[in-house]
Amino acid sequence: MPRGDKSKYTDKQERKADHIAEGYEKRGVSEKEAERRAWATVNKDDGGGKKPGGSGRGKSTGHPASKKGGKKGGAASASRSKADRSAAAKKGWETRRKNAT
Repeated sequence: MPRGDKSKYTDKQERKADHIAEGYEKRGVSEKEAERRAWATVNKDDGGGKKPGGSGRGKSTGHPASKKGGKKGGAASASRSKADRSAAAKKGWETRRKNAT
């Protein structure tokens, strides 16, 4: 099997990669780079390509790649003082209140 061959991936993995790539492209990443990152994420989540079939009760993946965001955001927030966090929250509330009307 040549490198880059996607025949061993399930339909679900392909849909997942397409969805991830779409998100990267929306954020300005080139199409080729977005696809590369998307397949890397699918590989990290699912451990590579799998043959479909069986009873449908495969090993759970745990989705390690999708759990990164909260950890990053939490660390950034924790490094700021309470006053800074509070001021940012108040500013955000004012913005949402103005946009709602």
